[in-house]
Amino acid sequence: MAEQIAESKPGFKTALVFSMLFAILAAILVFAYYATFRRPVTTLILVRHAEKIIDPNNTDVDLNADGQARAQELVRMFGDAGINAIYATQYKRTQETVKPLADRLGLPINQVNAKNTGDLLAQIRAQRSGQTIFIAGHNNTVPEIIAAAGGPQYEIIPESEYDNLFIVTIYRTGKAKVVKMKYGKPSESRIGRGTMVP
Repeated sequence: MAEQIAESKPGFKTALVFSMLFAILAAILVFAYYATFRRPVTTLILVRHAEKIIDPNNTDVDLNADGQARAQELVRMFGDAGINAIYATQYKRTQETVKPLADRLGLPINQVNAKNTGDLLAQIRAQRSGQTIFIAGHNNTVPEIIAAAGGPQYEIIPESEYDNLFIVTIYRTGKAKVVKMKYGKPSESRIGRGTMVP
């Protein structure tokens, strides 16, 4: 009888260890589920600023007539799209691109530094997770934002192209899917490689 009790103790310890391991595994799985699958999906709508006045002596130019028309096209397309926040860089051309849309939606334009793509995405992840965000950037910053959000690395947008529009869906896993489309009046493509700094 004493031998049976002695033999049952190691079996009990093994069962206890396996029960504890199972409980830990279950806790990890529950945490992974809530950390991954309960995280909301975030949507970014990105455009390069609209057509600008060409003035070699001015680095902060306004939109020209074509650019103003393109900004109005954004109102037509996204005035009822459920946008929660609007971001643009410190330059007039990006601010003026989103101003008609911001006015229509009654939203402020959140100004971000053109050189701080990482800060912009950190701010969106911290404060705007699960929302639909509209961003106006530049021919070099738009591809940077897409890549930093988990999407593919696009080339710098050619200097003459203003009609590109990117919808970036950032999934719960951190991966992103990008839909690239055209909007408004077609631009002349592939004229100039677009290396201008914002």
